[in-house]
Amino acid sequence: MTPVDASRRQFVLTSLSGLGSVWFATRWPAILAAQQQAQATEPGKFQFFSAEQAANVEAIAAQIIPTTDTPGAREARVVYFIDRVLVTLDKPSQPKYVAGLRDLHHKVQELFAGAREFSSLISDQQIQVLTAIEKTEFFEYVRYHTIVGFLANPEYGGNYKETGWKVIGFESDMHFEPPFGYYDAEENKS
Repeated sequence: MTPVDASRRQFVLTSLSGLGSVWFATRWPAILAAQQQAQATEPGKFQFFSAEQAANVEAIAAQIIPTTDTPGAREARVVYFIDRVLVTLDKPSQPKYVAGLRDLHHKVQELFAGAREFSSLISDQQIQVLTAIEKTEFFEYVRYHTIVGFLANPEYGGNYKETGWKVIGFESDMHFEPPFGYYDAEENKS
């Protein structure tokens, strides 16, 4: 494992600790509903985003968890998770996304006159725009949803083919064997 992989893995794990547990615990019934919705929805079809909005959100997510020597948010199809979460688990965030995407468009126009969309900018320009908005509530929501979507159960629409789990070394075989320890010593004497 390279230092870049280790630092990215640590970033993702640190970002999820605490907040992720609270978020999932308070939304468990909605998570189950989202799973059912995900299974009923045609793959590749957006329910909340327009194609243009989805391209911009996907470009933001790809800057948050970029593709390097390991897959990033784009390969994990995080944008589908975010779209799904906005129509199921986190409907109250819809206005934040609508306003945030509008503000993103204005910031793109302000910094790069003549540019049409955030998604059409080159990587360095995208980073410049994101640096300008990184303290906004919108960016925080996209960042959080990106990380959760990268590591969520694939049934919820993100983490395509367990991409995020593979990056952090999580095995989804649903079999847990506790490590051998002092509590096993008595059992093994028999």
